Amino acid sequence: MKELELKYGCNPNQKPSRIYMQDGSELPVQVLCGRPGYINFLDAFNGWQLVTELKKATGLPAAASFKHVSPAGAAVGLPLTETLARIYWVDDLEELSSLACAYARARGADRMSSFGDFICLSDVCDLDTARLIKREVSDGVIAPGYEAEALELLKQKKKGRYNVIQMNKDYVPAHLEHKEVFGVTFEQRRNEFEINDKFFSNVVTENKNIPESARMDLAIAMVTLKYTQSNSVCYVKGGQAIGIGAGQQSRIHCTRLAGQKADNWWLRQSPRVLELQFKPGLGRADRDNAIDLYIGEEYMDVLSEGVWESIFEKKPEVFTREEKRVWLDKMTDVSLGSDAFFPFGDNIERAYKSGVKYVAQPGGSVRDDDVITACNKHQIAMAFTGLRLFHH
Repeated sequence: MKELELKYGCNPNQKPSRIYMQDGSELPVQVLCGRPGYINFLDAFNGWQLVTELKKATGLPAAASFKHVSPAGAAVGLPLTETLARIYWVDDLEELSSLACAYARARGADRMSSFGDFICLSDVCDLDTARLIKREVSDGVIAPGYEAEALELLKQKKKGRYNVIQMNKDYVPAHLEHKEVFGVTFEQRRNEFEINDKFFSNVVTENKNIPESARMDLAIAMVTLKYTQSNSVCYVKGGQAIGIGAGQQSRIHCTRLAGQKADNWWLRQSPRVLELQFKPGLGRADRDNAIDLYIGEEYMDVLSEGVWESIFEKKPEVFTREEKRVWLDKMTDVSLGSDAFFPFGDNIERAYKSGVKYVAQPGGSVRDDDVITACNKHQIAMAFTGLRLFHH
């Protein structure tokens, strides 16, 4: 197949629309089910690059949850703890494969943002992963292949209209890439820089100890940022992104946004949240929405009289700001990556509040010394990578 006609472009009024190869060669994808759209393919191709690079960097199966050309989550296939399985709503399933664990993590870290995602998998989709995908609200999936039973299960989703794409794992694009804006063609070399252990060797802080587990988390952060709309920062812990701040003009706003998402991920693991008694039959999305409100500043939206009764069996106590801070202070060993330099030390001060202990960023600001001083104040180890990772 050399071209594929799409229903429309970014919006329904943008017709005609298609994907094709400029050199006339075969497309590197097959559509096995459904009719993917323009934005679906943007998510799929960006996400495919992300998960294949994550697997290369870590040696583990990887998954990403994409929404509007930025990842809502990304992770590698480490086993789930009992608590993570509970907050990701997979504790009712049997032991999951590594690939299924990767997607449960990628989807679960920020379930509000991942609702209606496009799923990207580094490995052949197995039955465990397909079962997990089938019960979530999602637009589609891209993978290098599908087990027969997994494919049959996915074809049942959305009454046979679920988008299933198979990627040619051997496809390598040209070194030069092109993009057209307002009739003008832009050309640049693809960002083919490989992120590996050496990427974090220039540690500029007093604390120079970045253990192997943190180096893996930093690699996950930087690969994720490579395919996130800039400006962007990414908090990672235990093999998964726990907070991604994408597309902000101000770096401190990225750090705050991603930090709030990381805080929410940790608050969801608190005893106060785990003890919530939901009404029988309340769907996962409704539970996610209720938890998001409960741990936020607008908690009365779910605790007011006449409302909580439709959500909870028993009215929860208010999760006070002081109680949340006590719980948040228990979050440690978080890694933070930034796609460009931190211009001020305030980014480090904010990151520290979310348990950040390891940082990777390009460096190169006229205030690098101030940022290093902020890290030293909190015994944070920070590596300068020397490489900016803007993505647009």
